[in-house]
Amino acid sequence: MSGEAANYYNQGQDFAEGSQKKQQSPYDNNFTNGQQNKFTNGYENNFANGQQNNFANGQQNNFPNGNQNNYNGAGYGQGPEPKPPQEPPPTYNQAVFGFDEAFKIEKPKFHDLWAGLLLIAVFLGYVAVSGVAIHRYAKYKGFNGGGIYDSSNSFSLDTNTLVLFIFVLCVALAFSYAYFLGARHFPKFFIWATGILNIVFALATGIYYIARKQYGGGIVFLVFGVFAIVCFISWIPRIPFTAFMLETSIDISRKYGHMFIVSTTGGIVAVAFSAWFSVTLVSIYVAFEPNGSGENPACRDGGCSTARVIGLVVYITFAMYWFSEWVKNTVHTTIAGVYGSWYFFANSPNGMPKGATRGAFRRATTYSFGSISFGSLIIAIINMLRQACSVAQRNEAGQGNLIGSIGFWVLGCFISLLDWLVTFFNRYAFCHIALYGKPYIPSAKDTWTMMKDRGVDALVNDCLMGPVLTMGSVFVAYVCALLAYLYLQFTRPSYNTDGDFTPVIMAFSFVIGLQICQIFMTPIGSGIETIFVAMAWDPQVMMNDHPDLYYRLIQVYPKVQQAIHA
Repeated sequence: MSGEAANYYNQGQDFAEGSQKKQQSPYDNNFTNGQQNKFTNGYENNFANGQQNNFANGQQNNFPNGNQNNYNGAGYGQGPEPKPPQEPPPTYNQAVFGFDEAFKIEKPKFHDLWAGLLLIAVFLGYVAVSGVAIHRYAKYKGFNGGGIYDSSNSFSLDTNTLVLFIFVLCVALAFSYAYFLGARHFPKFFIWATGILNIVFALATGIYYIARKQYGGGIVFLVFGVFAIVCFISWIPRIPFTAFMLETSIDISRKYGHMFIVSTTGGIVAVAFSAWFSVTLVSIYVAFEPNGSGENPACRDGGCSTARVIGLVVYITFAMYWFSEWVKNTVHTTIAGVYGSWYFFANSPNGMPKGATRGAFRRATTYSFGSISFGSLIIAIINMLRQACSVAQRNEAGQGNLIGSIGFWVLGCFISLLDWLVTFFNRYAFCHIALYGKPYIPSAKDTWTMMKDRGVDALVNDCLMGPVLTMGSVFVAYVCALLAYLYLQFTRPSYNTDGDFTPVIMAFSFVIGLQICQIFMTPIGSGIETIFVAMAWDPQVMMNDHPDLYYRLIQVYPKVQQAIHA
């Protein structure tokens, strides 16, 4: 433990696996036979409070602050004693009044400032593009209609598309909120339902496409369904462990912090921004899409070109991805601060720091703003590549090109795998940033090194929470894409007579549903990930201060003993 950290728990407490612990002040070392641990060798262990703990074997364990702890090698019923962390846990103090005092950062500074400034610049550019495009759309609104069927526009997106995106937003909001409530109230059922719904939906969509004689898209979805079946079967042995961690996370959220409020606020921000993005996207097509017959009144003064439309759509899509990822990761970092406060302080004499949620949010949006922007930028770039692949795959499927459709689907799978890998590192790095306040790259390196050293990476790999939330978000996204497809089939807008815009509209509907659901569900996974990271920092706190949780975890997942004692 850092020399700056207060003496949070008595280091002399020993544990025997499978035994029952009882906290006292000062702590007693009571073993299963009811006898008190005797110290016989006369070695001295000096702590900040001056207490002495003498252990039987005289072994010495040197901590970063120079204190020596002499542990009895048999103190643990099984396995060797835990390794000390590679770096001290966050500086957590006993006499605390708020989050900033509990997790104090010496000489705080703004990290990765360049990324934060770049995000602000990109966002301001988005505002400018949106303002110009929406102004031109409003100027010629009569030409584009005021509803679903009254548009004179036969060459680009119009008000018909805008109505579709409103439906997509409503569906994404309703499904995401219902999905969040399902996870909150029915954790185990939530995991089973996610896997089964993805399988059923993929197979049903594939059959529907084939019935519509769109064989490329149908085969892709059938392959996806088979892949989902194989994945779900491999999940089954790990569902009890995942359900237990989810139940733990939900139980903590009901007692501490404001997870429900944070999730709802993040979801509302996501919906509002998606609505803004939808209007901007349609407005760009209306304002700058050229037409050979000169029908577009917005182009009479010039300034219209297909290249301009493509460039602006790429730009606002990138800005949308980056800003959405920043919102999602800010929510995640805020929740990580709350769960870190629970892990280190819930059972301390002074309890949880006051205003943990506000303090964590304040740190995430000030000193860690640049670091969160940096990590979000990497994901935004990968998502742009995946989006391009998705549009190309749907375009090939719409034209009946089976080879091209499958080829782009396979490429999309590799990009999705890269997205999963980077997101995986990001999530745990942001847990580190929430409590340590370090720059992005050092946080990612330090967190993963510590988790590997402790063996906690094995727990992470066996926990299905990440894949479950991802599949749930993908399910909502596919529902939105299917809604877009059915809407275009039944309304048959004049601009889409040949179906040229179908892949583009379906792709953006998919993105809107995916981003909204992911932001809604972020706090669910944040709690579990923070618990894993905190266990890697300081497993003794789990055993000392959360013994009931520790023994329940051992019962459900015995490997945890080897992991944190490795």
